[in-house]
Amino acid sequence: MAQQFVKAQIKGDKVVVFQKPSCPYCVMAEDILSKYPFKPGHLLSIDISGRNDMNSLQDYFLEITGARTVPRVFIGEECVGGGSDVQALHQSGKLKGMLESIGALQ
Repeated sequence: MAQQFVKAQIKGDKVVVFQKPSCPYCVMAEDILSKYPFKPGHLLSIDISGRNDMNSLQDYFLEITGARTVPRVFIGEECVGGGSDVQALHQSGKLKGMLESIGALQ
């Protein structure tokens, strides 16, 4: 169930952030991503905190990304990690190229 939900959200031309509003690293990742001119519908933020399958989702993240922490940020179908990973990609200038390569930016 959790696996199907995650797979249904992750698309080759989208950025998906699985997050919890109370998490400072989630806020950091979303702040950084908000600086980029996404095409409508190409940046998706999913709050997992109120879901009854939250633990299953996080177990699945561990299985496919090596960590069960949030945020889990997917650029296309690749998980790039969490908040500090997104920050490092942004600061190095690599994030923009990754977003452009999947066609997510205007």
